[in-house]
Amino acid sequence: MGRKERQGREMNNRELGMAGETAACGFLRRRGYRILDRNYRCPFGEIDIVARGKGITVFCEVKARSEGDFEEALGAVDPKRQARLARAACHYLATREAGRNGCRFDVIALLKNGQEWKIVHVKDAFEIGEA
Repeated sequence: MGRKERQGREMNNRELGMAGETAACGFLRRRGYRILDRNYRCPFGEIDIVARGKGITVFCEVKARSEGDFEEALGAVDPKRQARLARAACHYLATREAGRNGCRFDVIALLKNGQEWKIVHVKDAFEIGEA
C-alpha cells in the first residue's frame, strides 16, 4: 500500500481527536459520570469534557493517538496546557452552578488499536496551584 493510500484511510488529527473525545465520553458514562459539556470554549481556552461524578465537577483533557504510547499522550498535557485548562475551568465555574462540591482535573489518554481504543484515565492529574 502506498503512502497516499495509507493517508486516505487514516483519520486526520481532528477526526482522531473527535473520535477520541466520543470514546472518552462513553468511557466516563460507563463509570457513572454525567457529561455536562463537550468542547467548552471561552476566551481563556477550551475544555474537552466537563463531567460530574460523585458530586465533583471533573475537567478532562483528552489526548488521542493513533500510534505512540500513553506516556507521550499524557506528556502532551504540559504546564502551559494545564494553565490554559485551569483558566478555562475558572471561567466555567464562574458562569455556572458547578463546582460547589469541588472540582478536579483529569487526563484521558487513548490509543487507537484497530477499531478499539486502549484508554488510561488519570484522575487528579494536576491542581490549579501547580499550573
